Amino acid sequence: MKKQRVIVGMSGGVDSSVAALLLKEQGYEVIGLFMKNWEEDDTDEYCSSRQDFLDAVSVADIINIPLEVINFSAEYKERVFNLFLAEYKAGRTPNPDVLCNAEIKFKAFLDHAITLGADFIATGHYAQVRNIHGSYQLLKGEDGNKDQSYFLYRLNQAQLAKVLFPIGHLYKREVRQIARAHNLPNFSKKDSTGICFIGERPFREFLNRYLPHEPGEIQTPDGIRVGKHIGLMYYTIGQRQGLGIGGVKDGNDKPWFVAGKDRAKNVLIVVQGHDHPALLRSTLLATDLSWISGKAPHRNWVYAAKTRYRQTDAPCAITRLDQGSCEIDFAQLQWAVTPGQSVVVYESKVCLGGGIIAGSE
Repeated sequence: MKKQRVIVGMSGGVDSSVAALLLKEQGYEVIGLFMKNWEEDDTDEYCSSRQDFLDAVSVADIINIPLEVINFSAEYKERVFNLFLAEYKAGRTPNPDVLCNAEIKFKAFLDHAITLGADFIATGHYAQVRNIHGSYQLLKGEDGNKDQSYFLYRLNQAQLAKVLFPIGHLYKREVRQIARAHNLPNFSKKDSTGICFIGERPFREFLNRYLPHEPGEIQTPDGIRVGKHIGLMYYTIGQRQGLGIGGVKDGNDKPWFVAGKDRAKNVLIVVQGHDHPALLRSTLLATDLSWISGKAPHRNWVYAAKTRYRQTDAPCAITRLDQGSCEIDFAQLQWAVTPGQSVVVYESKVCLGGGIIAGSE
């Protein structure tokens, strides 16, 4: 009987390496694929793609699988990076990992893998897929600290039918232990935290190369000037560091936080104190909805949602649901709900989907 062929996206990191190793041990025909998706200023200082490639080559050699290289730089720039810049220009804060997964890792990569005769593709994401009578569900990864379902909520039924997540049932420490036991050279390699496929670099300097910045005033909600900003695109709701506001106002020594942006006046609005009312929201509006099952969830049902990756699940209900947007009410006030970020809805461990935050109140 012919082995099923799996094309594994290998980044050079320990997670995708162990994913490939486990699939090989399970009897699949495994082919590694290293994706090159960024070419501008690709230097060792900021973008580690050369070292990542060498690590992927070393792992592929050890576990005895072929490794191919594909360049998706044009697709990345067109489908991800241009939208990324447009969102920042509009004063919102996009999530590049969500865009990257939807357009590159599970679209361009999947399409290419199918041309290579793949039965499945696989990645090193901490998530799981469950098939119930032909309907595919996206589940949280077993390791709650590493669960990446938040970044995968835009996947659809056709994509999930072709995806394997070999390490989704493991904890990170177990993944590193497996890598070490099999003498993989990257068993202790640090996880990447930079912009998807672009790497870790000074963000303001990087953004300034592509978008003009317009300095303006920093004000309180009452219109009191407390400083100057270097451009609204460089700040996000809830930001505390890098505001450059000195001194104490009215005897209040609490730290300053970004609470909003007035794009018409080019004003950054700040408040003092982590729990200032201007930072708390009970309701949000989401647009550009994507539901994994292909069907929208029930209205007024008790769900849980995240408005940012590291957030604890927050009880909520979908109170209004149209074809293109929905309104979500939270049982407790949510902190620093940020336009441009994603709200992802869950029912227990099942990721139902979500949308892009357009506003909140």
